[in-house]
Amino acid sequence: MIRINLLGGERQSTARSFKFDISQQLTALCGLLVVAAVGGIGLWYWMLTQASARVDAEIVSTEREAVRLKSLLAEVKAFEDRRSQLQDRVDLIERLRQGQSAPVQLLDHVSRSLPDMLWLRALKQDGATVTIEGTSTTLLSLSDFVHNLGDKPILQKPIDIVESKAETVEVLKGQQSSGQELINFTVRADMTGVPKEEPKAKKGKR
Repeated sequence: MIRINLLGGERQSTARSFKFDISQQLTALCGLLVVAAVGGIGLWYWMLTQASARVDAEIVSTEREAVRLKSLLAEVKAFEDRRSQLQDRVDLIERLRQGQSAPVQLLDHVSRSLPDMLWLRALKQDGATVTIEGTSTTLLSLSDFVHNLGDKPILQKPIDIVESKAETVEVLKGQQSSGQELINFTVRADMTGVPKEEPKAKKGKR
């Protein structure tokens, strides 16, 4: 009589099936782990790429801003230099105004009083007394000069013509020479507001 053990075959088949299910699960789990690892690496690489792109963009923007600021600083420096120069000029003008004295006013007045055909050789100030030496081609120019000097109160009237001397000089015109009469003069006047120096008393002889 033949006996067949049906129970033993079922147990063996169930064991094999159980082993096969575990290996499949392990394989699937490993595959999932690999996929997850590859995905994580990809995500990490993508994040690094994005961060690098942002850093590159910030670097480019910073470089542009640096160039703009450098140009702006150059303009500011040029403006400061120009402002400093203008301030120096203003200070100089202010100092000249504050330090403007009688001699400066005198020179300005004399230069404005010069008529045509008259020029000066010397101008001296001794205390309140001003002596002017010059040359004129006509007596009319000399008269105009004396009149112009008395137009402003900087010089007291009367303005004296101390000396007026005619002199003939040779003037070459083309190939011919002719005599030209010149008038050498000396004018003297006192400045307004300047005290006169009193003459020193002579010491008696012992």
